[in-house]
Amino acid sequence: MRNIFLIAAAGLALVLPGASSQAQSSRYTAEGFSSYLPTLRARALAAGVSRRTVEEVFPTLEFSARTVELDQAQPGGTSGSTATPPFEPYRRQHVNAALIAGGQRRYQSNYSRLQEIGRRYGVEPSVLIAIYGHETSYGAITGNFDVLNSLASLAYEGRREDLFASEFVAALKMIERGVPRSRLKSSWAGAMGYPQFLPSVYLRLAVDGDGDGQANIWQSEPDAWASIANYFSKSGWKPNTPWGVAVSVPSDFNRAAVASRLRAPRCPRVFERHSRWMTIGEWRRMGMQLQSASWPRDSEMASLIEPDGPGRTAYLLTTNYRTILDYNCSNFYALSVGLLADAVKR
Repeated sequence: MRNIFLIAAAGLALVLPGASSQAQSSRYTAEGFSSYLPTLRARALAAGVSRRTVEEVFPTLEFSARTVELDQAQPGGTSGSTATPPFEPYRRQHVNAALIAGGQRRYQSNYSRLQEIGRRYGVEPSVLIAIYGHETSYGAITGNFDVLNSLASLAYEGRREDLFASEFVAALKMIERGVPRSRLKSSWAGAMGYPQFLPSVYLRLAVDGDGDGQANIWQSEPDAWASIANYFSKSGWKPNTPWGVAVSVPSDFNRAAVASRLRAPRCPRVFERHSRWMTIGEWRRMGMQLQSASWPRDSEMASLIEPDGPGRTAYLLTTNYRTILDYNCSNFYALSVGLLADAVKR
């Protein structure tokens, strides 16, 4: 499945576009947008959206120059540097006292409901809270862009036309499913609500968590938690297994001996930082020292990552870490979600 939160995280970030991005975005106009809409209309009809919905929505669409400006300010490639920044500054920003305290309050005050959701989907409840906190600061920052205007504008811009046109069509199908247009608010990139789902993900995975018959990820925390849990369950979360554990690596450790020789087809730069898979028992016999918590089962498979390099805290990562990466393919994101979840539950 396509990783959705690389877009969503960018959507909530503070972006300060420079002159070059403003010049590029000025190439796109309301007139050009209007000329593009028949293409989008034809795509919606071909995808099965009713003519009634199309006729109701399309006259209301407006070009969002700000959306295009923000998209143009995103990196379009690499700077040529292969250096990886340290994890510690990111960890301090995303696993801080305020996020931990806010997560603990929600975890404790909603304990029974979270446990019920956790049992239903087989997902650790503290991870649901950590995703919620990391994505939107527990609902404080969800975005206030009109979903349809933003997605249509991004499709017109054309850098990722197929992606955003498909998401636009999915948003129309949300309306046909009964979601009011007024509720369709998002980040500039179309990521919506507490879990920051794109419309296609909402259609597949959003669920009712509070029993009112709706999947309202914009206003209902239980709906958001259950939807995140459904996402993780469908992505292969393994019940009763930690995402990973912090370890100290022996000073004489032979890293070449555990290097992975596989190249991941998706997010290769993320996965190339991981060692090959070995059992926890094998890692223990190689001298890994546990820093906190407790060891997973000796038979559990894990890979090693040293996000700040040799001599600093390392982590043995289980398959559940890979599930967090499916939500957002970034080692720093996945590590901080795991660490925040551990702190919330503590």
